[in-house]
Amino acid sequence: MKFPKLFKQCISAFMVILAFNTSCSKKSVTFSKNGDTDNRFKVIGYLPNRTDLVAASNQIDFGKITHLYIAFINPDSLGNLTRTENLKEIAVIAHSKNVKIMASIGGGGAPKYYPSFLIGEKKTKLINDLVNLAVDNNLDGIDVDLEGALIDANYENFVIDLAKALRQKNKMITAAIATVYKDQFTDKALAQFDFVNIMSYDRTGPWRPERPGPHAPYSMAEEDLKYWLETRKIPEEKLTLGVPFYGYGFGGTAPESISYKNILRQYPDSINQDQMHLNGGMVYYNGLPTIKKKTELALDKVGGVMIWQLMQDSTGVKSLLGGIDGVVKGR
Repeated sequence: MKFPKLFKQCISAFMVILAFNTSCSKKSVTFSKNGDTDNRFKVIGYLPNRTDLVAASNQIDFGKITHLYIAFINPDSLGNLTRTENLKEIAVIAHSKNVKIMASIGGGGAPKYYPSFLIGEKKTKLINDLVNLAVDNNLDGIDVDLEGALIDANYENFVIDLAKALRQKNKMITAAIATVYKDQFTDKALAQFDFVNIMSYDRTGPWRPERPGPHAPYSMAEEDLKYWLETRKIPEEKLTLGVPFYGYGFGGTAPESISYKNILRQYPDSINQDQMHLNGGMVYYNGLPTIKKKTELALDKVGGVMIWQLMQDSTGVKSLLGGIDGVVKGR
């Protein structure tokens, strides 16, 4: 019989518990370079940065997450950060709920001019502006979600300099990474982050109509964790497993992209499935059982789960976040 890691750690810590009258938790406290000592199993939720950001944040169940990421805040073509309104107000709400808040830069649709901001004077200005953004709005740090061609020869030096500047202000730096870009991430660059969030989804999608099928199967989560843990040897407490709250459609007139919430609005009984026929095509997503199973995998292997994105969830007993929370809290 294979005992869960939590059980084995509790047994090994038995004498410590007796001596110090402490409780046994899954993770020991780890000190990151900026002195952060939060040892909770992370539940990270991305929230799209939109005009109704405050209203959207009021829909979040902060009791079920540990970190809130506002996505995205990027420079305009002149190098000035845009859409920074309401960050301080959201930070007050998050901190009152014991939730850390980060501003995320980049994203899959990051501006094409971004590479020019990773070098020279533009890099210096961007880093200064990001540090000031975190300090002025009482954010806990910056999340770097640069993808594809933006993980270029200048990526390493950019994150090194950004990490140094943030830590001088006692702020965190994290990153979103994907195994499809694995050869573009240097070990030195990855070492700069307090932790990294694996985007374990989008194996296929509307951009690959010739490859219909699941874009985030459970097997992908297993493979991603194996690579980053065993091949790249990132410590387990510095990794989280990303899960999708959306699906992709192929064939017929199925929607190219659809939220889990809208899937259930049309087909309420789809909660326990990972695919469904729709408009002559097929939609692939992660239903509640798969999300729970992935959370169990993350509990056993790494330090948390990451969600893209919170506004795509359903409510009540059908909520994916609720399913994650139930697994994390043992319900």
